[in-house]
Amino acid sequence: MNLLSVLLALLPILVIFALLLIRRSPADVAGGIGWIATALVAWLYFQTPPIIILQTSLAGVVASFPIAIMVVTSILQISLMVETGAIQRVVVLIKTIAPKDQVVQIMIINVGFGTLLAALGATPVSILPPIMLALGYSSFVAIALPALGYDALCTYALLGIPVVVFSNFVGLPVDQVGGYFARFMPVISTCIALGMLWIVGGVKMLRKGLLPTLLAGLTAGFIAIGMNAVGMVTLTGVAAGLGVVLVMLFYLKLTGKPIMDRSILTPADLETEKRMPLWKAISPWIILTISAVLLNAPFLPFLDLTFKQWAMPLEIIPKEPEKVRLLWQAYTWVFISTLLALPFLKPSKAQLVTSLKKWSKRAPRPFLAAAVFFAIAYTINHSGKSLDWSLADPSHNMVYVIANASAAAFGSLYPLVSPFLGLLGGFVSGSEASAIAMLTRLHLSTAEKIGAIGLVVAAASGIGGGLASVISPAKLQNAAASIDRIGEEAHVLRTTFVISLVITTVCALMTLIFAF
Repeated sequence: MNLLSVLLALLPILVIFALLLIRRSPADVAGGIGWIATALVAWLYFQTPPIIILQTSLAGVVASFPIAIMVVTSILQISLMVETGAIQRVVVLIKTIAPKDQVVQIMIINVGFGTLLAALGATPVSILPPIMLALGYSSFVAIALPALGYDALCTYALLGIPVVVFSNFVGLPVDQVGGYFARFMPVISTCIALGMLWIVGGVKMLRKGLLPTLLAGLTAGFIAIGMNAVGMVTLTGVAAGLGVVLVMLFYLKLTGKPIMDRSILTPADLETEKRMPLWKAISPWIILTISAVLLNAPFLPFLDLTFKQWAMPLEIIPKEPEKVRLLWQAYTWVFISTLLALPFLKPSKAQLVTSLKKWSKRAPRPFLAAAVFFAIAYTINHSGKSLDWSLADPSHNMVYVIANASAAAFGSLYPLVSPFLGLLGGFVSGSEASAIAMLTRLHLSTAEKIGAIGLVVAAASGIGGGLASVISPAKLQNAAASIDRIGEEAHVLRTTFVISLVITTVCALMTLIFAF
């Protein structure tokens, strides 16, 4: 294999990586420059006509809508909930839970509520750090744990968008591919829970809290397997988050420890309670969850109707239509649930204006970041194709070049590498879904060359992309900013980086076992 071809095929990722680490460029800026590098390499070296590059990029942008628009609608919903005091009402509730058992408290807040919030489109790294700080934890712990807690089930964040993106790339239904992710979950979620205890108190804390930690991790993991078995993969994060909370509360009941303690509430907290009942505060999430259940329950007609019959295919690349599925997509129902909750949240005109202003400032750049990494992925995947969309020479395709080089370099050990590539992809792109878009075709091609199960290898890479959340500078900085500790995220990163490598290594060993 021509070394120059390999280096040029890898150049866009190397450019993005350098921009993020050396110049500390924002993800959207790094992605934009990375797309330019991809387009130039695909055109000038891999002989891809410019019109093909533009079409594949546009197809990538459309394919990014489930994650890109979901981020936009989620930011709108959360901005409104913050301005109306709904999020603060949720915070008041969480503060009172499990006051006499630190380990259970950590599991409930960071694994239970963290996973639930991420599944519903909220941001644990913004909401949970102030709660942890108010409960007496150090700022270091308050930043690290919320960033780590939901990582195991990051595949099911945003109502399962990453696994939906994966299913689109491999051309199989969600309920068929969900099992490839779920089989990792009991071990990975338990590792995440143990990692949190290590951050808080090292070996001593691990010994003290081993039982409830195992219960929390295994509960989340086996619920993921169960939700896949019943065909409701997209609701896995919601079910797992609630499951962890309920199991931990049951554990408190069995051990005779109090479940709630209202004595820690401040006068301001009590005033927040009076101002808004809990059911009103979480009304957008109640409506969203009910809608998601109705749309995804396999025993109801709505899934077949909105997912299959009304798929709304948009053919930008010939014979490879992007199925928009507007009436099924989570972003549609996040927006609808926000509108339907307005009579309960009762925002004032000033609150509505403020929410929209904040949304207009916060939403565009995450949207662009998600869209541009999908555009890069599609350009790489279709590089070397001629004007009739045929690939006359496979050596002109960037995926083929990298896959050949990977197979030659690692051979049957390639499954060990894929989760680490996912970790790198998640770090570079800023999300698991984008990492899946960038790497799935590569993993499938490489796995085919070495005789491995491609779906296992690609799914493991997705899990690695989810674990990248805990080493994402943007997410850690977001957590630090929420408690006015900007700068401390650099110290947190040194610890979380090691933990992410350890858990990714566990995932890699499992992948090697499952892949053959």
